[in-house]
Amino acid sequence: MPGEPVPRRRRPRWFMWFFLAVQVVFLLWIIFGARTGAGTPDDCGTLDARTCNDVDNAGTAIGVGLIILIWVVVDFILGVTYAVVRLARRP
Repeated sequence: MPGEPVPRRRRPRWFMWFFLAVQVVFLLWIIFGARTGAGTPDDCGTLDARTCNDVDNAGTAIGVGLIILIWVVVDFILGVTYAVVRLARRP
């Protein structure tokens, strides 16, 4: 019929897929980063085994914490960017 409106095509959801890909990358980074710190350290120098293991665990915890901090900052930037783009496209 000539009077019927044409249904609008949905826009591709590229941002959602990009956001999910970033989440997977950070999750894998945390998993592999935490795994590298597991085990017995090889080069302890003058430290005994327990102190060397404790220092290794502390370093792993600091590294994972920094990855989480970077993850939060990147998610915040992505969220603000998404909001700005959506507001710019509003009629």
